Amino acid sequence: MKVNGGLYRTIWLADDGQAVEIIDQTRLPHEFVTARLSSVDDAARAIVTMQTRGAPLIGITAAYGMALAMAQDPSDQNLEASYAKLIDTRPTAINLRWALDQMRHAIAPLETKVRRRAAFDRAGAMADQDIDRCRRIGANGLTLIEAAAAQKKDGPVNVLTHCNAGWLATVDWGTATAPIYMAFDKGIDIHVWVDETRPRNQGAALTAWELGHHGVPHTVIADNVGGHLMQHGLVDLCITGSDRTTARGDVCNKIGTYLKALAAHDNNVPFYVALPGPTIDWTLDDGVSEIPIEQRDGVEVREISGRTADGRIETISLVAPGSPVANYAFDVTPARLVTGLITERGICPASADGLRRLYPQQAKT
Repeated sequence: MKVNGGLYRTIWLADDGQAVEIIDQTRLPHEFVTARLSSVDDAARAIVTMQTRGAPLIGITAAYGMALAMAQDPSDQNLEASYAKLIDTRPTAINLRWALDQMRHAIAPLETKVRRRAAFDRAGAMADQDIDRCRRIGANGLTLIEAAAAQKKDGPVNVLTHCNAGWLATVDWGTATAPIYMAFDKGIDIHVWVDETRPRNQGAALTAWELGHHGVPHTVIADNVGGHLMQHGLVDLCITGSDRTTARGDVCNKIGTYLKALAAHDNNVPFYVALPGPTIDWTLDDGVSEIPIEQRDGVEVREISGRTADGRIETISLVAPGSPVANYAFDVTPARLVTGLITERGICPASADGLRRLYPQQAKT
């Protein structure tokens, strides 16, 4: 996708073939900086600190982390130790486990002398597959935006997003944003309401940044504005991403998604979730009781960083001194509140039957 007129992925193999490079998302939107990952420890740290984030991208970063581990020590012992190190970095996004299982399955049967090359080849192929999945999600979701545009007498199609499910959360294109980019590139009049998405402000800092670089019209709003906009007919459809979706269609996503779904349901606004197949956890049914919800450091709620008038990046305190803080990173939207799931294989109801129709072999397994 576009950054200052140039084309970028979020993660790529360095020119020397000895390391992996990423866009450091902790520095956005104020600075565009890339970071070099030279070891499995670097990859794990990038995931934990959210230099790289978003369920699909976490998985690909972990895959490259396994490749870096095999470059240093291709032994069985290091394969298992690196798997264990990476699987513990983030508990909620299922793509992490999926990617690590894929890598271990591909590497374990091989002789140690060929593991390095095979691991990098496999991680690179998984990155390319992620791009292809997101492109197909975009093409499928585009039909929804086209239908909304056909129904409107005038004005843009207004899409509301939450968090960042853009190309920064994947290798390229994004999930929730892929249909938006395709609609914009096709000339459809479209406007995006961007939830700021506290804490960490991934909407204001990341979604707005990438939409701006692509030229897509958008407006950043406080998280609590969405319901008001829906009441006044200013939202035509919602599209969010997912960090884990259960076999019956419950959706775990950034905290606050559930509240947007409730508001959409109350105002008859279609609420769609865009996700690739690896985000589906076929081992779980009830998202509310079964998905582990990450609780992150309270500093993300207590403090906020930004650029001052003189150009300095400063961090300030927001919360009354001594007040306890809770920081639940995700919530679960029950399938009954989801209009449909936009996948690389098509759009289906958020239900066990709908998912089985699109993924018969995975569901059977």
